[in-house]
Amino acid sequence: MRVDHLLAQIESGIKKQKFGKEPRSLYEPLRYIMALGGKRLRPLLTLLSYSLYKRDARSIVPIATAVEVFHNFTLLHDDIMDNAPIRRGNPTVHEKWDVNTAILSGDVMQIKVYSLLLGIERSKLKEVLTAFNQCATEVCEGQQWDMEFENKSNVTEAEYLDMIRLKTAALLGFSLELGAMLAGASHNDQKALREVGIHIGIGFQLKDDLLDVYADKKKFGKQVGGDIIANKKTFLLINALSKAEGNDKRELTHWLKMKTFDKKRKIEAVTGIYDSLGIRPMTEKKINHYFKKGYAHLERIRGVNKKELIEFIEGIRNREA
Repeated sequence: MRVDHLLAQIESGIKKQKFGKEPRSLYEPLRYIMALGGKRLRPLLTLLSYSLYKRDARSIVPIATAVEVFHNFTLLHDDIMDNAPIRRGNPTVHEKWDVNTAILSGDVMQIKVYSLLLGIERSKLKEVLTAFNQCATEVCEGQQWDMEFENKSNVTEAEYLDMIRLKTAALLGFSLELGAMLAGASHNDQKALREVGIHIGIGFQLKDDLLDVYADKKKFGKQVGGDIIANKKTFLLINALSKAEGNDKRELTHWLKMKTFDKKRKIEAVTGIYDSLGIRPMTEKKINHYFKKGYAHLERIRGVNKKELIEFIEGIRNREA
């Protein structure tokens, strides 16, 4: 089944959802963020995983939709915490409405996730909810670590990689595991697919870090250089701080300490330091490392046609936005 057909099913499934009517100020932000589009990466992974074993992927679209609703719930609250102005090229919910409305709309999105998951057949429901609750907890743990890193001067590469494993990769791992669970795959295949998702998820976030600095702003959908402006401790900044010496170190420290600055100049200056230190190829090497580990786990799964899933993962790896 082609990915574009699966994506069309997901979009149709999202449009069919009745998220609620009144008060409009509660439900309109929910519909707004869900309608902004995005890659629909997580529900697509669920459907592709399911399709390794069964051909009726349409039957689990509402469950896959739950994964996307949860993802958007995390984005809605994440944007508040980061004070982000733009999401997918549009104003974030807290900018378009206000912070309190965004918090409450996010809360009702989380409740909707469980309503959708209740559509799972009874024999599999407990297992899926247990895995989802573990995943959701890890996402929150990762977000808390991310916030704590803002006030920590010496974040290590290992600490950062563990944080993104929780905050980003855990949900990709669950998405693939969920498809296998719903399809009745073996326990070993379920766990192998979860590991695939975790490793490509780390690679995915590292690519996101890279694109935040080097993407074409017309394609990216977010503010290019936003991480630099915010002094966000990404893989790139952590390694730049570790490698920088002399003038590079002094200039990088100068920009990190400045409270008032010209955003464009800061982005250009810090990007220049990254270039001089070879941070871009270092990041690309780490991205490839994690995708390679993901493929190693995928090789553990035998007797299924993995072509479409592999092609989709390659698209994630080579994306430009």
